[in-house]
Amino acid sequence: MAATLHFGDIEVHRIVEQEAPIFDVLSFFPTLSPEVLDANRDWLQPRFIDARDRLVLCVQSYILRTPHHTILVDTCVGNHKPRPSRPFWHMLDSPQYEANLAAAGFSVDDIDYVMCTHLHTDHTGWNTRLRDGRWVPTFPRARYLFAERELAFWTERQAQDPESCPSVTDSVLPVVAAGQAEIVRSDHALDDLVALIPTPGHTIDHYSVKVGRGHADAIITGDMVHSPLQARMPDLGMMSDYDSAMAGRTRRALFGTYCDTPTVFCTAHFPQPSSGRVVRRGDAFDFVLD
Repeated sequence: MAATLHFGDIEVHRIVEQEAPIFDVLSFFPTLSPEVLDANRDWLQPRFIDARDRLVLCVQSYILRTPHHTILVDTCVGNHKPRPSRPFWHMLDSPQYEANLAAAGFSVDDIDYVMCTHLHTDHTGWNTRLRDGRWVPTFPRARYLFAERELAFWTERQAQDPESCPSVTDSVLPVVAAGQAEIVRSDHALDDLVALIPTPGHTIDHYSVKVGRGHADAIITGDMVHSPLQARMPDLGMMSDYDSAMAGRTRRALFGTYCDTPTVFCTAHFPQPSSGRVVRRGDAFDFVLD
């Protein structure tokens, strides 16, 4: 696991659940052509794609320890969750996530807030765990921050077709039922050190999390970006986007604001070390890993 990052008096820790080649890159990015992929192989392989053209992805959370709060951003896939459409995440039963949480010096009782950048399967799984055959919140003291339009979209979809979004059933609605959900706007400010940034497109009301201030700050991206290829090609959409054109505009705007600055982007899915800075590259950008 990478060393702890420091932004002023804020600590940022990575809690990794898994890192592996998972999706075929041309399926993951449906508009990416084999020719463009070939033109980028020299820097993509072997770190970001493997020899079989599978995208190497990390699934992880970030813990922010500020002078005021301990905050968990996104909660990975989770154990015992039925995910038949994703065999590599179906009914996981692994000690790794909880072991890495403990290795970083945290227990489930330490978390004050859980921030779900969006409500996809691989970002909500550890929201809950099985206890006596019921799904209950994993973090008993935490308030879980859900963006209002995001939660409304997924709860409506779950009501119409529960099988289409099992993660809402087992990882979101039990948190709401337990009274631990806090429904906020995607530009909500928690305090002077932590604020949400609207980054829609991948989902309807996706947010990222800005941490710190001045020249000691970071952005926890969530799924605003999945691969450094989307820095060089900001308009490149991925297979699960709600609106790929909107997601592309979001990337261009956010990268354009913070490129060539000290701001560190802590990504959800880049392989370790997963964090770096964005620099201008012609009419697009480059992601420079730490």
